[in-house]
Amino acid sequence: MTIDTSPPSMSVLTVPAADLPAAADFATQPDVRRLLGSRDPATWILRGQGLVGLGRSAEFRVRGGTRFTSARVWWDAVRDSATVDDRVNRPGTGLLAFGAFAFSPSSTADSGLVVPELVIGSDEHGAWVTLIRTDCAALTTADADAAWRAHVVESPATLHTRDAPDTASAAASYPTATPGALDEDRWMAAVADGVDMIRAGDLDKLVLARDVVVDAGRPIELSAVLARLSDRYDSCWTYCVRPGGAADPNAGRLLGATPEMLIRVKQGTASARVLAGTLDRHDLPEGANPEDFAGVTLGGSDKQQREHKFAVDSLLAGLSPYAQTVHGEEEPFILALPNVWHLASDVRAELRTGVDGTLPSPLELAEAVHPTAAVCGTPTDVAGGVIEDLERMDRGLYAGPVGWLDASGNGEWGIALRGAVQLDARRARVSAGCGIVAESDPRAELAETWAKLRPMLEALPATRA
Repeated sequence: MTIDTSPPSMSVLTVPAADLPAAADFATQPDVRRLLGSRDPATWILRGQGLVGLGRSAEFRVRGGTRFTSARVWWDAVRDSATVDDRVNRPGTGLLAFGAFAFSPSSTADSGLVVPELVIGSDEHGAWVTLIRTDCAALTTADADAAWRAHVVESPATLHTRDAPDTASAAASYPTATPGALDEDRWMAAVADGVDMIRAGDLDKLVLARDVVVDAGRPIELSAVLARLSDRYDSCWTYCVRPGGAADPNAGRLLGATPEMLIRVKQGTASARVLAGTLDRHDLPEGANPEDFAGVTLGGSDKQQREHKFAVDSLLAGLSPYAQTVHGEEEPFILALPNVWHLASDVRAELRTGVDGTLPSPLELAEAVHPTAAVCGTPTDVAGGVIEDLERMDRGLYAGPVGWLDASGNGEWGIALRGAVQLDARRARVSAGCGIVAESDPRAELAETWAKLRPMLEALPATRA
C-alpha cells in the first residue's frame, strides 16, 4: 500500500473548556461520558475522564506487516506540517489521533489512525477542547465554540447506574449470540490440540480465542452500549474507534472496555498493566469472602502464576531495549472486575533517547511489545503461527493495540479485549480468548471465554446460545 507522506496541513487550537460559552455547563462537570450521545464518537474513557473525538479531519488506513511503521511515517508528516496553538499543554492536548491496529500482519482488517475534527478531554486538572481543521487560517475560540455546537450532544441520560444490566428482560427481546468461526465442541478440540503441542515441548503457552456473532434485531444504540461499559467497568478503558473506510458507517467500528494497558507514555515515562490468570466471579462459593477466595485460588495456583509470568516476561523483553530503567512488583496483585478477577502486574520504565536524541513514540513502543504472551503465547513467533491454524479465523482488530497518541510523544495503547467489532448497523462480532498451558482443561477454558464475553454480551445486549 502506498504511504501518503504529504497529508494536508492542519491548524490546531486547544483551549480550556471553560473558555467556550457552549461548553460552560460541561466545564463545571467534565465527565466525558456526558458526550456519548454525539454521533460516531471515538472514545478513551476511564472513570469519566479521558478523550472523546467527534468528526474526522484526516485518516490513514493500512494493512500488513508494515502497518505500524506506515502509520508512524504518516503521523510524523501530519505532526511536522501542523500549526498548533495549545493553550493547555498537557498530555492529550494539541494535535491528536485515535487508532486501532490488527492483531496479525496477515489480517484483512484495516488498521489505521483517525484525526477527529473536535476532541474533548478531561483529567484531574480540568477539561479542554481541541479543534483540528485542514488547510485553513489560524483558528479562534469562536471557531471552537461553533464546532462544539455543531458536533456535541450532551446526554446526561445516557449515564446508567453501575448495577448489572437486566439481562433476563433483554433475553426476551434479543436473539442469542451464535457461534462464529468455531462452535464450542470444535473450539474445545482446538484447545486439546494446543495442550498436546505444549506437552510435546513445541511451545510453553498458547492463547486461543473464539468469536460469536450477535444480531441485535434492531440498530445497535452505540451511546447506550458505551455508557453501560464505561459505567459498569469504570476501572477499565472504554474504547471506540472506526479505523476502516467501509461504505457502511457502522462496519469496522471497534468498541469495548479493556482492563489491560499495553503501553502508556506520558512525558518520557512508559507504563503498562499486564493481565494473565482469570477467575470467574460466578465460581464464588456461597458465603465465601470474595477477596480471600480470589487471592487463594489465583495466587495459590501454579498454573495461573506461570501463565502470568510468561505475559510479564514477554512485555519486559519488548520494552527493555527502549528503557533506562524498568520497575515492577515482584508479585502480581488481584484485579477485581464485575465479571472476573485477574492476576495483574504494573510495570513502569524511564525511556532512553535514541541516537537522534528523541524518545521512542508510543506507536513504536506498541509495535515493540505487541503481541505479548497475554494474547499470543510463548514463544510468540511459534504461538502466532499455531493460533492461525487452530482458531480458523482472522482475529482482525481483536487483541490488537487500540488507543491514542498526541504530537508531543504522549499516548495510551490498550489491548482490544472485552470488545466487539460491528459488522453493520445491527450485528457485531464479539471475541474472547484464554491462556492455554500444559494443565489446561478445554471445558474450563470454554467457561472462561463466556466469562470474558459477558461484558459485551450484556452491553449489546445478547444472551448465550
